[in-house]
Amino acid sequence: MNGCLSLRFERHGPCTVLTESRSSLPLQASKPMELDGSGSVCVMLLNPTGGLLGGDCLTTEIDLAQGAHVVLTTPSATKVYRSNSGPSKHHTTINLAEDAVLEYLPDHIIPHPGSSLDQLLSVNLRSGSRAIILDGFAEGRVARQEMWLFEELKTELLVSRNGQPIFRDRIRIRPGAWTPSGLGGMEGAAYAATMLICGGSDLDWNETANAFTGWFLGDSNSVGAASAIANGGCLLRCQTDSAHCLTQTTRALWAKARHTLLGQPSLELRKD
Repeated sequence: MNGCLSLRFERHGPCTVLTESRSSLPLQASKPMELDGSGSVCVMLLNPTGGLLGGDCLTTEIDLAQGAHVVLTTPSATKVYRSNSGPSKHHTTINLAEDAVLEYLPDHIIPHPGSSLDQLLSVNLRSGSRAIILDGFAEGRVARQEMWLFEELKTELLVSRNGQPIFRDRIRIRPGAWTPSGLGGMEGAAYAATMLICGGSDLDWNETANAFTGWFLGDSNSVGAASAIANGGCLLRCQTDSAHCLTQTTRALWAKARHTLLGQPSLELRKD
């Protein structure tokens, strides 16, 4: 299927409002839910067909106007099914105007045996805008002992500010050529996640990275570390043994990121 989703959010007084919404199956979006009185809203990005099929070509475009604050998530993990007709493709572009805030926190990807995924997320920041971005995946249907049976998993995250690239992260896993389960790869873990925090020069990003790395040292559910990136930001990577641990870890990291970047308390999205 060739599905598309287009959303636009604007700041109206103290509130963020969804002003434009267009979609075609298999992509949809929930009604926006106001959060914690801060003027932010949460929207669930939906796929009522249950997952991505081979040959799907999906496009998502989201615009945040000046001062808008949006939390984007999914109701559950994204399943990628066996492909007999080319990879599943999902390309997402999110544009932030000045002083906009994006929190992009989809659940992880579960690649089924024989599946192939080509995923791209492009986030374009402007002056004063900030973002927390999460991307995670499983090595397969772990509960069924179906690990590393997919054909290919290719994901890319590209972040720019004022038209200049500031971060690019590419992951391409082809288990038929190399199974990254050992040293230098997953090292025995079943789930992995990357979180990127982007802001301005008002934070000491080296100190922020050290604080997150210290948090990992005290967490028994995950292994991970953080590092500062140029032009204002912090990159976090972690690995866990179970989906439950991945959820606990990413929620805790998100809470710490919200406090650090936005000066706001944690949120409970109540998806369980």
